[in-house]
Amino acid sequence: MLRLTQVRQDRGSEWFEDNNRPEGACTLVLVSYGKAVYWIDHEKVILEKGDFLYIPASQSYYGKCVPTVFHEKYVIEFTVTDSPLPILQSSYYMKSRIGAYELILERIKTMHNEWTEKHLYADILGLAILYECLALWNRELDEGPATPAAHQQVERMKNYIMNYYPQKISKEELGEHIHKSPNYAATLFRRVTGQTISEYVHKARVKKAIYLLIDSTLTVGEIAESVGYRDLSYFQRIFKRETGKTPTAYMKDRPTPIP
Repeated sequence: MLRLTQVRQDRGSEWFEDNNRPEGACTLVLVSYGKAVYWIDHEKVILEKGDFLYIPASQSYYGKCVPTVFHEKYVIEFTVTDSPLPILQSSYYMKSRIGAYELILERIKTMHNEWTEKHLYADILGLAILYECLALWNRELDEGPATPAAHQQVERMKNYIMNYYPQKISKEELGEHIHKSPNYAATLFRRVTGQTISEYVHKARVKKAIYLLIDSTLTVGEIAESVGYRDLSYFQRIFKRETGKTPTAYMKDRPTPIP
């Protein structure tokens, strides 16, 4: 069983920490920008964007910024009484570059927002997200890292999606794009990103929709169609599922037009 004790974001170029977590707490770190350095039981560990670090409660540490280098990271502290995940049964730290970085970063941002805003049941939702992120990471560790060639193929598929997301995108198209079978393309994409092709397409569309809802004068219906949804009610369901808000909630942040 896990229990959250803290979820925070560190940003800047003057961060320093000296193992000041609660007694018995473990630490999970995801770097989203720049670099940071940890010394774990006197062993130097350098973290960069996309790196995941788990420090069990049994290991002491201190960390600091790389001089003059701005960094950003999310830090989750939690206690463990029992867990089926092998990574949490280790008494030694674990660090690796996470393949499903975009998905996990998005989930941890949600956790951080829930925790800092003190929303109702934020601790329960936060635990669910923590389990999800740890399970995805443990799965990657068990399966072994994807090869550089596999990552390159997935990046090509992601670039294709970003160029054509308003259109219907299938595994057949992506397979043809990387000169592989449709099933190979779909399986590889999910293994490396932690998401299905369809899930990634929806996220790309919603991300663009958020930008248009805030920084354009288009209606919700016009935005829905521009990002690939002809059915307005379907767009609204997908949008609410991905963001937890309605499209009109984002329109409130539009700047007031100058007369």
